[in-house]
Amino acid sequence: MTYTSSKLLSFDEFLNQYADDPRYELIDGELRDMEPTGPHESVAGKLAGRLFVEILRLNLQWTIPKNCLMRPPGTEATALRPDVIVLDEADLAEEPLWEKQPVLTSGQAIRLVVEVVSTNWQDDYACKVEDYALLGIPEYWIADFRGLGGMAFIGKPKQPTFTVCQLSNGEYRQQQYRLGETITSPLFPELALRLNDVMP
Repeated sequence: MTYTSSKLLSFDEFLNQYADDPRYELIDGELRDMEPTGPHESVAGKLAGRLFVEILRLNLQWTIPKNCLMRPPGTEATALRPDVIVLDEADLAEEPLWEKQPVLTSGQAIRLVVEVVSTNWQDDYACKVEDYALLGIPEYWIADFRGLGGMAFIGKPKQPTFTVCQLSNGEYRQQQYRLGETITSPLFPELALRLNDVMP
C-alpha cells in the first residue's frame, strides 16, 4: 500500500475521482493505493466463495457485492473498500446512495466484513477495528495469511493468523486462530473453515 498524494481529499472528491477504481480507498483524507497482489486476491476470493456457498445453503437473502465502499459515521474523509463484505439485501433499501452507487453510509445492511492483511496491516488491526465497530458491523474477520501484523496484534513469533472480531456492547471481542485450527463464527456457526483452506 502506498500513499499517492500529499493533497487531502474529501469523501465527495474521492467518490468523483476514484469510486469505480477498486485499487483505492480513503482514510482520513489520504488516498491509499491498495496495491493488491495475486495471493491477496486469491485469499479474498476463496473466502468470498466459501461464504457465498454457506449463504446459498442457508437460503439467506444476503449478497456479496464485487465492489463496495463504506463511509463510517462521523467521518468527513474516509471511504473504506473491504476485501469481502456480506450484505442483507432487505436492508439495502435504507441506504440513500445504493441505488446509484455501491456506497454504504450506515452499517444496517452489513452482516460481515473481511479484510485480507497486506502491507497496510496497521489499518486492518487498528483504524478499521474502530470504524467497523462504529458502523455496528456484527462480525469482522482479519485474514493475516502472511503473519504481517504487529506482535501486539498477532503475538510472537509472528505467524499466519485469522482473527474473528465479534461486536459486543459497541466493541469487538477478538478470537485468534492459527493454521490447522477450526475457525468459529457466530454468524455462520456451521461453516467449516480453517486458515489452511484459503491459503494461496
